[in-house]
Amino acid sequence: MQNVRNPAERLPTDERQSAIVGAALSLAAGNSPAAITTTELASAVGLSQGALFKHFASKDAVWRAAMDWAAEQLLRTLSDAASSTPSPCAALRAVFDAHVAFVAAHPGVPRLVLHQLQQAGDTPIKQRARDLMQAHRTLVQDLLRKAVAAHEAADDLDVPAAATMFLGQIQGLAMQSVMSGQTGAMRELAPRVFAIYERGIRVQR
Repeated sequence: MQNVRNPAERLPTDERQSAIVGAALSLAAGNSPAAITTTELASAVGLSQGALFKHFASKDAVWRAAMDWAAEQLLRTLSDAASSTPSPCAALRAVFDAHVAFVAAHPGVPRLVLHQLQQAGDTPIKQRARDLMQAHRTLVQDLLRKAVAAHEAADDLDVPAAATMFLGQIQGLAMQSVMSGQTGAMRELAPRVFAIYERGIRVQR
């Protein structure tokens, strides 16, 4: 019989921290990060609050680690998608699909990003969220410029506006998913949304 690890079993620090971050993002899928308590976080990984604070100095530190994980994983996913095909327009579709799949798999991430961007003042977590958004925008604009150069997109394409529309579509789908709690509907709608976008940027023949 396969051994099943008890949630409270002692784990290496990095494994325990990863488990806490994973639990935080799972809880954020159904609730605002501000409303999630350290008691809930500790309970989700089978720890006491005291044990939780041995791994993270504060709840804020948990969310910083969660944002770092989300940014690293998402940007790697999008970068891999962007390099998966030599066609810039096909790469845009791959990036779009990859982002939708990431949000569907980790619905707590868009809720965390939105929550941080809405906070007053500047914080390290908010800056990390902004950096993530800017890196995504840069990747998309790069692909759009390549699409223009390859004559896959219109020569007079407004690249900054097209990038804003690209990101806005994903954010809109993510927000609808967060509000409805139905990630399946997001996956189903995404190809149709991108098809409309692609018709708008393509060279008219």
